Amino acid sequence: MIRLAITSGEPAGIGPELMACIREGDFDARLVILGDRALIEERAHDSGHPIALPDYRPDRASTPGLDILHIPLRAPVTAGRLDAVNAPYVLDQLDRACDGCLEGEFDAMVTAPIQKEIINASGLPFSGHTEYLAERCGGQQPVMMLATEGLRVALATTHLPLREVADAITEERLESILQILDRDLRERFGLPRPHIKVCGLNPHAGENGYLGREEIDLIIPLLERLRSQGLDLSGPWPADTLFTPDGLADADAVLAMYHDQGLPVLKHAGFHRAINTTLGLPIIRTSVDHGTALALAGTGKADPNSLFEAIHSAIGQARHHGKTVSA
Repeated sequence: MIRLAITSGEPAGIGPELMACIREGDFDARLVILGDRALIEERAHDSGHPIALPDYRPDRASTPGLDILHIPLRAPVTAGRLDAVNAPYVLDQLDRACDGCLEGEFDAMVTAPIQKEIINASGLPFSGHTEYLAERCGGQQPVMMLATEGLRVALATTHLPLREVADAITEERLESILQILDRDLRERFGLPRPHIKVCGLNPHAGENGYLGREEIDLIIPLLERLRSQGLDLSGPWPADTLFTPDGLADADAVLAMYHDQGLPVLKHAGFHRAINTTLGLPIIRTSVDHGTALALAGTGKADPNSLFEAIHSAIGQARHHGKTVSA
């Protein structure tokens, strides 16, 4: 039986009440919520989804169900009102879930949304779930990939200012990311020979050097070399024509060069149904595709569908993980 750790995220956001919605889903797994019991049960009651959660016990029989692993708040919380005092509480959840996955206690972790700026305001440096978990797993190269029905988009760079993106696009970085993407699509998603379409960095993929030479000098030679090693890659494609029905028809995944090149398209196509997953780590982690929605916290109007999709994806990846898939 698959066992998942599910963090409840920023306590002032919608994460705690989304936890109450999990009972509405149909999941063939043991699900363990990480967070403050009183907060989650109170927010569940206020949002019209009252629940009573049994304490998590590692030795509990492997049957489908929902437990809570109590992690105490650092200070009382009000829905919609951020408090930097609770930033360590958010990281406590991530640390416990990640360590449990590394030790084999959990098969995967699912994360509810957090508020990066309030963690930084507390004095704790934090650039995002992806980077934080990569560091906790030993500093390995992470790859952020978002997915919705019919579309997977991975990122060559993640949370960088736009003026720094071109310098971050190096041959070493792209080679590592493409190899991770190919491997994890095989091992976690069961694709025997995934076709990955690669975006260009510049408008019109550089237009033969007129709009930039990164495609000619770096991306094209790298793709040719990796194709000779057996990866099924094409590109570099102009992003404005790749993200069309015809352009995506034969793609198992797209590699975008930067955050806002690929993710606006994906979120437009599947908001509330898309998920985020971190590839390249020794653990499986999925997440919702939305933020903390502070204005909705405590109203009972939060949409749980992205969380449901993240749970289903984590279960599916856990079942595939470690299986050999040959072309």
